[in-house]
Amino acid sequence: MRFNKLKISADATSRLRSLRQRTGLTPNLLCRMAIMLSLEEGPVGAGTVTDENGQEFNAYTLTGDYHSMFSVLLRMVEEGDTRAKLSEEEQVVRLRAHIHRGVATLAVRAKGPVDVARLALAA
Repeated sequence: MRFNKLKISADATSRLRSLRQRTGLTPNLLCRMAIMLSLEEGPVGAGTVTDENGQEFNAYTLTGDYHSMFSVLLRMVEEGDTRAKLSEEEQVVRLRAHIHRGVATLAVRAKGPVDVARLALAA
């Protein structure tokens, strides 16, 4: 999965702003947690489209040194046991969808820093 910049949805951006105020964590860290929570829920599947009217992240800011790990996990969840490989473009679309779904989950589960710690320990 290759991308230089990734724009997330306006809804996810709004929720990230609220989460940042409640938890004190930066949006890139919250997005990393959101991706992992969403991947745990399973594939988002084809046809899941989110708008690109929100915050923009540089690839390194979003995934850091763990870009390869996020890419492999995304492909494992989304491709499953099928032999069909997702295109680079489709991987980015699904990553955006996982961020959107994961941020929505975080917005419900994380009311403060203690909740974030509990989520991290539960993993």
